[in-house]
Amino acid sequence: MTASQPTQGNSTSTVLGRRLGGELTRLRTTAGLTQTQAAKTLSASTGKIAKMEGGWVPIRDPDIRALCDLYNVDDPAVVGGLLELARIDRERRKAKGWWNDAPFSPPMKEYAILESAARAIKTWQVAFIPGLLQTSGYVRALNPDDHFVQARLARQRRLVDDPPLQLNALVYEAVLRNLVGGTEVMRQQLEHLVSVSQQPNVSVRVLPFSAGAQLGMGCGFSLISFAEPGAMDLVYMQVPRHPLWLEGGEGVADHDELFEGIAQQALSESDSRAFISSLSKGL
Repeated sequence: MTASQPTQGNSTSTVLGRRLGGELTRLRTTAGLTQTQAAKTLSASTGKIAKMEGGWVPIRDPDIRALCDLYNVDDPAVVGGLLELARIDRERRKAKGWWNDAPFSPPMKEYAILESAARAIKTWQVAFIPGLLQTSGYVRALNPDDHFVQARLARQRRLVDDPPLQLNALVYEAVLRNLVGGTEVMRQQLEHLVSVSQQPNVSVRVLPFSAGAQLGMGCGFSLISFAEPGAMDLVYMQVPRHPLWLEGGEGVADHDELFEGIAQQALSESDSRAFISSLSKGL
């Protein structure tokens, strides 16, 4: 679990790099091999292997294939997932996009970069409307800085990209009843939720008060997927002031299970739209 993007000299340990490195470390230790043995296979130094496993450097496809051969990993899905994650990490390290100048905190900027590369996101929100679904009025009520508003709205392009991001959002009822920006701003926000939730790549479901207390109500989180569901996923936990990343292992699996448990108690998509519409009309 990490709270920020560490640096070491001119090198940066990225979330994607650490996720990839962590998986390579797991495969190496499962095979009962040392970093020295891995280094020999690549004709590299042990220090390079340490940097690869720590997410400090981008990893080339030939190195991943060679390490998979050494670790006796021949499952095409596993090897393919590693190669895809390495490709995305390499692209993200050198990418120049709108996020470079966005007035975001380092963790949020890294989240925006990963969001731009993700295939799918599952998000559970207990305090605010998901950022990808916020209207300009709602965003401005949270932060009136024009630069921030434009940067937040720029993230939403992912919902209409080709291919578009698949978004599965669970929202606690309290989020919908909190009058962010006042009555008119919130009415427009709720109407927007109803509209955007009809896109084939967007699912919005409400966990009503009537569902009672649930695990996970103390903290919102997002599961970010880059390949097939469950492959190399990451979790972004929205802890106040100190957002945290879970970069694989049981922690990610636990949050996926937690998300699905909440989903079982949530209203259906159509019932959620009807519920949100009724709240909007009541304002």
